[in-house]
Amino acid sequence: MSWEGWTIFALFWVVFVTTPGPNAVNCMTNGMTFGFRRSLWGVLAILCQSILFQLLSAAGVAALIVASPEVFYWFKLGGAGVLIWLGVRGWLAAKRPVVAVERPAGSIFWRGFAIATVNAKSVAGYLAAFTQFVQPDVPIWSQMWVIMPTALTITALSYLAYTGLGAALGRAAIGMVFNTWLRRALAACFIVYGCLLGASATDFGRV
Repeated sequence: MSWEGWTIFALFWVVFVTTPGPNAVNCMTNGMTFGFRRSLWGVLAILCQSILFQLLSAAGVAALIVASPEVFYWFKLGGAGVLIWLGVRGWLAAKRPVVAVERPAGSIFWRGFAIATVNAKSVAGYLAAFTQFVQPDVPIWSQMWVIMPTALTITALSYLAYTGLGAALGRAAIGMVFNTWLRRALAACFIVYGCLLGASATDFGRV
């Protein structure tokens, strides 16, 4: 990958991971609920999902999903259901006071991994990256030595920032009405993302 190509890819990835989506909402929610240090398991989950998706994209699996409309349809529909369920549960729990929660690290990790995996934004982003920025005349695995560290570094910095923001808001809003409405807003984001994902899946299935 040339210096110019790397610069364009890096800028694309900055926009991709800093645009608010289900991962950002989950990181902020974790930070508000569990504090910064414990919420790092959620960031680790996103990084693991990123590694997995990059490897699968490089191997051509993502292209196979797109080439199979039925598989892609059910993948998006299932993801929509998960996001809506998380949003409804978060909305119902918004009135409960935020206290120090000793949720197992594995629970935070796998919840974050599930959200990152069913996120249509992730699928679209990785497909865009590997169709637009990978040079077809250069072996793809040699390019991964540049692409993966760049993507993982930018991803980590972005979601660490979202987690830190959530932790700061959580400390500032404990016991206040603002905290309830902020948590409801974050929960509503999950529901909206899920509905949009389900609508797009339905439209895709009709094609």
